Amino acid sequence: MDYTINRVFPNADVEKVDARVKSALAEQGFGVLIEIDVAATMKTKINQDIAPYRILGACNPTMAFQALGAEPRDGAMQPCNVILRAVEAGVEVSAIDPVASMMAIKNEDLKSAAGEVRDKVRQALEAA
Repeated sequence: MDYTINRVFPNADVEKVDARVKSALAEQGFGVLIEIDVAATMKTKINQDIAPYRILGACNPTMAFQALGAEPRDGAMQPCNVILRAVEAGVEVSAIDPVASMMAIKNEDLKSAAGEVRDKVRQALEAA
């Protein structure tokens, strides 16, 4: 089982893809709680250059509430991380597959919620 849901935007710019992904996530009920510019962090902290790389911490509050109700320690697995990174072909967007990440937790209610989140994330990436 792959642990991410992926899409490549050919010949694209990270900034434009970022806006499209955030908009598509919002349409599925997700907000971006945190945003990390990994390339800037690497440059600042260890003076190393890497291609544009961004992590978005996305959260659907309704689904997060449901997951926390089923398993209070699920917060350690939240938010759903989505990465945008420049690749030779354009911009690759990868989102964590919640079903894959929840395999470590033995809770059938949580697995059901993870399936719903995966569907919403997949729909967002397809629509972006």
